[in-house]
Amino acid sequence: MDDHRNSSFLCQSHHPRWQQSSAGKRRRKQTSKQKAKHPDGSWSPVSSTPVLRSHSWWGNCILLPLVMLSYLPCEAWGTTFKIAIVGPWACDPMFSKALPDLAARLAMSRINKDPDLNKGYWYDYTLINEDCSSSKALARFVELEGYGSAFLGPANPGYCTAATLLAKNWNKGILSWACLKADMDEGMYPTFLRPLPLSSRVLFSVLHFFRWAHVGIITAENDMWEATGHELAESLRALGLPVGVAVTMEMDKEGPRRALKTIRETDLVIMCMHSVLIGGEEQYKLLTTAMDMRMIDRGYIFIPYDTLLYSLPYKNANYPVLANDTKLRRAYDGVLTITMDQGEQNFYEAFSAAQESYDIRTSTPAEEVSPFFGTIYNMLYYTAMAAEQSRVASGGRWVSGDALAKNEGGFEFNGFNQRISAGTDGEGMQARYAVLDSDGSGSSLHRTHTLEAPHTYGKYGGLKYLGKSIHFAGASPRTDSNCWFSPYVACSGGEKAEILGDWVWLKKCPCEDSVSEISDSTQTVFIKLRDMRHENLNLFLGLFLDTGIFGIVTEHCTRGSLEDLLNNEEMRLDWMFKSSLLLDLIRAMKYLHNRGIIHGRLKSRNCVVDGRFVLKVTDYGLNEIISSQNIILEDTKPEDQFWTAPEILRNPKLKKKGTYPADVYSFAIIMQEVISRCAPFCMLDMPPEEIIDKVRSPPPLCRPTVSVDEAPLEVIQIMKQAWSEEPDKRPTFEEIFRQFKNMNKGKKTNIIDSMLRMLEQYSSNLEDLIRERTEELEVERQKTDALLAQMLPKSVALALKTGKPVKPEHFSDVTLYFSDIVGFTTISALSEPIEVVDLLNDLYTLFDGIIAIHDVYKVETIGDAYMVASGVPNRNGNRHAAEMANMCLDILHCIGTFKMRHMPDVKVKIRIGLHSGPVVAGVVGLKMPRYCLFGDTVNTASRMESTGLPYRIHVNQSTVDVLKSLKLGYKIDGRGKTELKGKGVEETFWLVGRDGFNKPLPVPPDLTPGNILVTSVIFYFFRMMFPSVGHKKIYFEKSVGSSLLCSTEERK
Repeated sequence: MDDHRNSSFLCQSHHPRWQQSSAGKRRRKQTSKQKAKHPDGSWSPVSSTPVLRSHSWWGNCILLPLVMLSYLPCEAWGTTFKIAIVGPWACDPMFSKALPDLAARLAMSRINKDPDLNKGYWYDYTLINEDCSSSKALARFVELEGYGSAFLGPANPGYCTAATLLAKNWNKGILSWACLKADMDEGMYPTFLRPLPLSSRVLFSVLHFFRWAHVGIITAENDMWEATGHELAESLRALGLPVGVAVTMEMDKEGPRRALKTIRETDLVIMCMHSVLIGGEEQYKLLTTAMDMRMIDRGYIFIPYDTLLYSLPYKNANYPVLANDTKLRRAYDGVLTITMDQGEQNFYEAFSAAQESYDIRTSTPAEEVSPFFGTIYNMLYYTAMAAEQSRVASGGRWVSGDALAKNEGGFEFNGFNQRISAGTDGEGMQARYAVLDSDGSGSSLHRTHTLEAPHTYGKYGGLKYLGKSIHFAGASPRTDSNCWFSPYVACSGGEKAEILGDWVWLKKCPCEDSVSEISDSTQTVFIKLRDMRHENLNLFLGLFLDTGIFGIVTEHCTRGSLEDLLNNEEMRLDWMFKSSLLLDLIRAMKYLHNRGIIHGRLKSRNCVVDGRFVLKVTDYGLNEIISSQNIILEDTKPEDQFWTAPEILRNPKLKKKGTYPADVYSFAIIMQEVISRCAPFCMLDMPPEEIIDKVRSPPPLCRPTVSVDEAPLEVIQIMKQAWSEEPDKRPTFEEIFRQFKNMNKGKKTNIIDSMLRMLEQYSSNLEDLIRERTEELEVERQKTDALLAQMLPKSVALALKTGKPVKPEHFSDVTLYFSDIVGFTTISALSEPIEVVDLLNDLYTLFDGIIAIHDVYKVETIGDAYMVASGVPNRNGNRHAAEMANMCLDILHCIGTFKMRHMPDVKVKIRIGLHSGPVVAGVVGLKMPRYCLFGDTVNTASRMESTGLPYRIHVNQSTVDVLKSLKLGYKIDGRGKTELKGKGVEETFWLVGRDGFNKPLPVPPDLTPGNILVTSVIFYFFRMMFPSVGHKKIYFEKSVGSSLLCSTEERK
């Protein structure tokens, strides 16, 4: 029993002063059975209150006088104060792993031993299992009136408001962290007390610091998390953020992908589900799917919601789930964790310490316990502290629900693993929060920012940077305008929206507090503005009100504001175009003033242009709406006051309604913008603050300067009259309209006529421009084709240009050519790199010129190796061998007279090898594609070159057979047997000439044994080193190791 009517009996039975240690042992035995399950599956309340044993006859004799004494007036300092803990303990791992019964038992044990708390009440608890369905949970909550003196919970926001109203009717305190409405602690809910900081305001503080406004919410697929997501979205919208609907992630294979696609337009995703770090399967699937969709690399930020409710360990804590899963570890690099900061010990350390001291009797490892265990402990301790404070403040009276909710607070106590401070006036526990980050490579988290406790309610301060920046996996997330986070500033312009299939413009009107309704006076103003129709007025379509956000809805104009049009340098504006825009503005303002409407906020930003280049005035009547709704909306920046008349600057009270002459002054400043096509006062080299001060306090008179060459003189005169310092001297819009009409001599200034003239001028120039660009394009195309033809065969290049695949092609009979430079390695060692490049460039340029006159195809060059083919890609019958033989003779003739630039006395000798046979040709690779040849013929031709001799054309039997069959008089000498690597010993030949070929060929060096002449390269080197040797022959003596011994005389 917990009612105060039985306090006199419980005063003697349960207070620690009356109970001895034996009674404590008896209580532990009697509470060993904590809970029972009903046949219908529901769980019965669990209580730690002992059941009293029956007393003997002599005990009743002692008890009788005590009962009589109980009727005397006494302070209720021995009454049981029972706290009913309501939560979905069997619905979600975050709550079931929190071991709520164990946390409550530990808290009650320490509370009842606390000397500051055991003076008035004996504290007890009852554990109520909340149904997973919101509707069923509410139905059961209705029956809980007698289960507790106060309620800690519910955890489901879906029925939190209803539960709070029930507690109000019962006059019992209710402490719930799940009620996310900011105004829950006001007069309508007198017994409600928020035990934790409002999570939406904590999130708002972090988002404000980083300027992340566009938020998406994804929830797990159960009632509690879905309700949390929807309530959180409404709470953030009430703070002014553009939050869409909360998306429920289904747990089928494609569920996470569907949810992420739904919120892809946002920059930040709040995950309302069990954290993956303590076993959350839903969050694991969501993050790994985001990794697969490359959302982590593209700068999306993911924030877990559940960590806001407890202290996630980060000091001396590693998470095996990150260490053992590379994909999750990389995905978690996109997660920013906001959690209650810890004290000297993290949760796991505090839990293990309580196990070692036997305060907690469980064998469950600390790492398998949800840190929400600590939150349950802290909330119970806070409730007991608040109840004791309220009891003392009331002079010992029973603590009712409203008394508990109005406790003064301001106390401190030791929480489970941190020091807890209570806010004043029932603000609950004031936790400090930490922002945690990971780097995608480790299994631990580190702290980057802290959020001090007072700021969680938006009073002052903000995040404190701790010197370590947040590590983003890919691109940094974009930042949004500060207007989303200020209740006094509207986001510039507004945003496009769709209503009933039509595009409209929605402009937010922020105010100090969220707007709950539209006043009667605002509705009157709205009806008047809605009925106004003019071709130069932007239609006022309606008012917008949702979750505290108030705005106006107007027609959407596709070309933006007049300011945007003037800043568009690609748009050519002649005077006819400009005068048409100004005349549209004059007509609109004349219409408004004739109907008694003062604009009061006229500027180029509030003039919009539709698709037909018709100017329309918008935001008219906005001052009346702001006044009727008590909305504070001021131009705080000096540059936003350029259009404000000097009398308004001197008397800000006039700004609320404006004046007719002030509208004329604003029109004059817009005229300067249109004429000069630049910002107001752009020609004055002064800061905006100084300009506004000079306009406010003349003399001298401060106005923009406009050249007479930029507009007709009459127009400049109208502009100067309109910005006159004395309001009475400014013309009315009726007068301005007549002057413009007379200036145009009655002609209609139609922007369409101006556009047609401009189009004619454009069309006359367009043909010449197209012709010129076409000629340039053709020249570039020819260059590209020529370059492509040099890199690939023409047939292959044409196929690639048309997008057709190039299939491998078999050629039954071709002749291949290989050559390389003899002693190239030695030449390279004795030359500078640039000299080697010059050598190869000169040599290959010579070869390229030769092959151009023969029916051959250059395949590739690799270093000093040169490869040519005949009969591929263009088949030429059996002429391939003849074409290649003729080319070889020409190359050998030219190489005899070739000289290196840096070694002119050194002869460049090459080896040439030919072989005929079948090959397969094809294009290899996507980037820098190459036309390559494959087959044994390629290998054999290469072997013919490598086994050849300087100044010799080494040919195989297959090539000799083809040449003889042609009967063209090719001269072939036999070489004899030659061992070819991978082929064995074969009969090979030298091609030494052809009938009718009279060009001189270089004489091959005598390389017979016994006449071992040092190569010309070494000789050249020795000549450079020993000039006195002259041109004498240097004979080889012997080699010792790497040394070469030579002499100038031959030794027999």
